[in-house]
Amino acid sequence: MTPPGDAAVCDEPAADAGPWLVVGLGNPGPSYAGTRHNVGALVVDVLAARVRATWRRHRTGRADAAEGRLGAPGTAGGGCRLVLMKPRSFMNESGGSVSAVAAYVSVPPARIVAVHDELDLPFGSLRVKLGGGDNGHNGLKSMRRSLGTGDFLRVRVGIGRPPGQQAPADFVLSGWSGAERRALGPQVEWAADAVESVIVRGVERTQNDVNS
Repeated sequence: MTPPGDAAVCDEPAADAGPWLVVGLGNPGPSYAGTRHNVGALVVDVLAARVRATWRRHRTGRADAAEGRLGAPGTAGGGCRLVLMKPRSFMNESGGSVSAVAAYVSVPPARIVAVHDELDLPFGSLRVKLGGGDNGHNGLKSMRRSLGTGDFLRVRVGIGRPPGQQAPADFVLSGWSGAERRALGPQVEWAADAVESVIVRGVERTQNDVNS
């Protein structure tokens, strides 16, 4: 049986099966923009620039969204339709924004990619998975609750564990260290590459490249 994430990737004849929704999880507003919890939003910003898409408030009013086309070179029609979004709600309520946009553009959970920070992965690492637990991540919990399932794709961007006795909740809302800021650009670009690969090549082939 073909995994849902591989059902109609952009290098196959069935590529026009419908749009993909890529969610950059984070908190809204400039005070959160530079925090570890908002690395997902940085990744979708990179993707928007790559497909030359402009951010606008979505018609649902629940998110900022940008749309473009993504596909393998020579794909008929320009490849898969790509909808990028950043929820306008806070992380623990982001699922409502995601489900509203997903319903508006008719995207099933199997074609949703959530990009998020991951405490249990070291900074500089990346993992791709389909479904699974939420590992205490409030954005994923909210998405699962609002979508009624956890069977969506995740690109997990490692941020590492907090130092010393710092609480995880404080750590994810803190800014990057100087060394992390210098390495952050390549990390974000790599995560954007992984999102593109999931959509263009499928989740299994991407996992073979990224998770190893």
